[in-house]
This record gives sequence, C-alpha cells and structure tokens, in this order.
Amino acid sequence: MKPLSSEPRVDSPFASRRRLLQVAAAAWGAAATSSWSATGAQAAAPDLRGVTLRIGTYKGLWRPLLQASGQADTPYKIDWRELNNGGLHIEAINGDALDVGSGSEIPPVFAARQKAQVKLIAVTHEDLNNQATLARKDAPIRSIADLKGKRVGYVRATTSHYYLAKQLAEAGLSFADIQAISLTPSDGFSAFARGDLDAWAIYGYNGQLARTQYGARTIKTGVGYLSGNFPIYANPRTIDDPLRRAAIADFLQRLQRSFAWINGNFLAYAQAQSAETRVPVGDIVELFNGRSGDYSLAAVDDAVIRSHQDVADTFLKIGVLDAPTDVRPLWDRSFERVLRAPTA
Repeated sequence: MKPLSSEPRVDSPFASRRRLLQVAAAAWGAAATSSWSATGAQAAAPDLRGVTLRIGTYKGLWRPLLQASGQADTPYKIDWRELNNGGLHIEAINGDALDVGSGSEIPPVFAARQKAQVKLIAVTHEDLNNQATLARKDAPIRSIADLKGKRVGYVRATTSHYYLAKQLAEAGLSFADIQAISLTPSDGFSAFARGDLDAWAIYGYNGQLARTQYGARTIKTGVGYLSGNFPIYANPRTIDDPLRRAAIADFLQRLQRSFAWINGNFLAYAQAQSAETRVPVGDIVELFNGRSGDYSLAAVDDAVIRSHQDVADTFLKIGVLDAPTDVRPLWDRSFERVLRAPTA
C-alpha cells in the first residue's frame, strides 16, 4: 500500500472511492489513529458500531478462540455462521452470504477454475500432524504401499485428497490402485468405526477420535506433503466497502493476536473448544502436544502464492482439474501492512 501523503480529506466531495478505501484501511491498521491528512491531523478510528461481519467458522475454532483469548469484544457485530468445510465457505462468499471464511488451499483452486468471487487475504499456520492417513488397528497396513487394493476413505477436494494423492504417488501408486471412497468427515468416521474402511485420510478431531476410540494407527501425516498454509477467504464486495474493510482489518489483527496466544495458553483454548465440540479436553491437548509447529497468522507473500500454484498443478496432473489453473488472481495482498504491524 502506498504511503499516505497530501490527499483530499475523506469528508471532501472530491475524495475518490479508491482514496476512501486507502484511508479506511490505514486508519484501522497498526494503531488506533494514523496521520493521514495533508495537515497531519490524527483521524479517529472509524465508527464501526453499525457494521456487521458475517464470518464463517468451524465448530470449536475461531468463535471460542476469540472468547478464550480476550479478543471477542469487537467494535462491530459478528454474525457467526457455522460451515464445516472450505468449499461451503467459498460458496457462501461467492453468493454474497458471507464476508469472511477460511479453509485449506484446496477449495480456492476450484474457485479459481470457476472464476468465483472470492479473495484470499491472509494465511494461518496450523498443525499438519493432525492431517493423517490412518489404518485400522487390525489391518495389515504398515506403509502407504500396503494401501494397494484396500478400501481407503478420504474427503474429495480437501487436504486429505491432496496429501493422499501425493503419498500414493511417492509409493508408486495412484487412486486407481486403491478402492478410493469419498466420504464426508462424519460419514468417514462412521464407516471407519464399522470396519467398512481399511484406511482413512482425514484431519482434525475425527482422526484423533479414531485413534483414541478405535485404535487407529498413523501411517503418515501431512508433514512434507502440505504447505501448512490455510488461507483466510474474503468477499471482494466487503473489501470494497470502506467500513467493512476496516472491520476485516481489525478482525484479522484480533485473530492474529489470538493465534499467537494459543501457543502459550493451549489448555484454556482446549477447554473452550471442548465446551463447543464435546471432544474431551485431553484429546485436544494431545493433538496440541504432538503438533508439527506453533500456530500463527501471517500476511500473504510470494512463497504462499507459489505453494498454492503447486496445489493447482498437482490436481491437474492427477486428473482432478481438466485444464491449467492460475491461482494468482485470487490473492489480495492489501492487508499486508495491517498484518505486519506490531500488535498489542
């Protein structure tokens, strides 16, 4: 973002819409006030009391996180909407039913192919050890190569689809060599519990419950196969509105502080998660203790975009996409200044 210099006041009839967007973003950036006018006067933080952000969340994630970390007292209203996969978040954003959402790098690949109205404005870094290919405790499976001919569950167009494809290729196999069964996480858990699957590529709480309740064994995790970048999705129409853009900037900073807070306060977060998900606190803490790295939220950079393009190219190679897909237009780096500013 260009530095602010001698520009018309935002209340001037000559201020352009572009200028309004720049001022709103800067005013709610690194500090509560910024020097933004030609006279050097300080602008008060925008009044966001009339703003409502429609934010997609997953059970046990952002909503209890903000509460537990003390970041929930926002100057705008949040209309939380629980949607259990990134594809649904993008569908809602594209249909103008959501302002902010999140998910993995995978759903936006398909969004780019379909030219959906969505932007990716930041990335969170989360645990990759809870993205795993699991085997039933009594199955004769000790490696990915042993999946040949076996019934393997996965969730289509998600991280589990991607890392399973990578793991199979590394072992000289493909989806044609296994009995691949696409299931939702909840249906996959039921199938695994019944013994209808020999192995399961899955993420999150369901994988941990499969281990603790049914003795599932981890064959491989997502480490080395996934980037660890989980984009935050945003509605371009919301970004273009000065006040709602300012609210997004504030929300990103709160979420950034919350992600940093997790690493030293995980028991408190686990208790908040458990209250919402009913997953035992001990299971959640065990996931954290075995994590692949600390949690964080960061600005977009060139490496993030290159990683995302590799996902699109991989899906083309394995036949999931029918044509090359350029993901670069999806990425919006205009919140970089906000996310690189020191936060209290």
